[in-house]
Amino acid sequence: MKSIAKSENLGVASRTKFLSFPWSSHAWIPDLQQMRLLATQSECADRLASAVESERQCTSQMRSLIDQISVQQGKIVALEEEKKLQDEEFTHLKALVQDLEKKGLQSLLNNLEVPVAAVVIMACNRPDYLQRTIQSVLKYQTSVASKFPLFVSQDGTNRDVKNMALSFKQLTYLQHLDFTPVHTERPGELIAYYKIARHYKWALDELFIKHNFSRVIILEDDMEIAPDFFDYFEATASILENDKTIMAVSSWNDNGQVQFVHDPKTLYRSDFFPGLGWMLSKSIWDELSPKWPKAYWDDWIRLKEIHRERQFIHPEVCRTYNFGEHQGLWYRSASYRTEHIVLYQTELGSSMGQYFKKYLEPIKLNDVHVDWKTMDLSYLTEMVMRGSNIKIKLTLNKLHDNLGYLKNGRMAFPGQHIKEL
Repeated sequence: MKSIAKSENLGVASRTKFLSFPWSSHAWIPDLQQMRLLATQSECADRLASAVESERQCTSQMRSLIDQISVQQGKIVALEEEKKLQDEEFTHLKALVQDLEKKGLQSLLNNLEVPVAAVVIMACNRPDYLQRTIQSVLKYQTSVASKFPLFVSQDGTNRDVKNMALSFKQLTYLQHLDFTPVHTERPGELIAYYKIARHYKWALDELFIKHNFSRVIILEDDMEIAPDFFDYFEATASILENDKTIMAVSSWNDNGQVQFVHDPKTLYRSDFFPGLGWMLSKSIWDELSPKWPKAYWDDWIRLKEIHRERQFIHPEVCRTYNFGEHQGLWYRSASYRTEHIVLYQTELGSSMGQYFKKYLEPIKLNDVHVDWKTMDLSYLTEMVMRGSNIKIKLTLNKLHDNLGYLKNGRMAFPGQHIKEL
């Protein structure tokens, strides 16, 4: 019995000792869990790094998309602004077409009598001045309306000017709409000079090219005309057409102050372009239009390379009178050239009024009836002028010879032999 018990105790001890071995299953459990945990942590770290990289790429792509969206939004804003301008221009053009249809422009152009010249009044933003000018023109134009169809060309969208022009049924209204930004060529320049040049080119293209008039008379919106204004231009139209040494005919004389002028029948040829109520032919406009300047169009015409020795006819006594006293800035005596400038330039004070009082107010507007139909104007033509120049040269040569004789102690008289002094 003792041996059996001893044997059992030995077995229990052996089992107990076996279970305490370091490689027992109970000792493996913590180490395996730790390895699995480390593997899981490593996998999570890799996933986290991948997620961070994905986030970085997404952020970069998002920023790129935001930049692209900003660019597209800028384009959308620009397109919306352009569409707005186009819609505004379309609205004005639609209204203009309706106005022209009401005016019956087609019936005017289909008139059997060929016009001497279209007459256009250039306007912008002075309805009261425009009214006075239109009334002055209509006073003498009504009886010759078929010979001198009347137009008003407005630059811009001033509603009062448009309504004023359309209130007169005897004329045709034109409207120049140009929303293109103006870029001056030199710092400090007023953009008004550029806008005026654009308007002139557009209006003259309309009348010469679109409506095919042979001649156009250009007036400004602060002018009154003389009673024989239209007879004067009708009489000189043939000279302008046939004499290629004449570039334009003007109704203005810069030196036409009352104390300097006397003969309402006298006309002159001049190398200087007076402007201020002037007539141009289609052939001359076809030459000028393609190279029309961006600004300062009147000074440009006075350039020798532009007029090319051609001259300008003007009267001794003016057939137009400029009443535009109140200007923001005076540019020579051409008031229309300044009306835009009022928008950009403050009043310059009393000096402008003094200029008007001294030089423009004293201008004499012809009030004497001249029967231009019976006047012989051949003295203005090239051939007669050439003959006159020959006579002048011969006279100067004779005077030169006589001075030579006097210098040598001799003198000569017409029809006499030279004799010693």
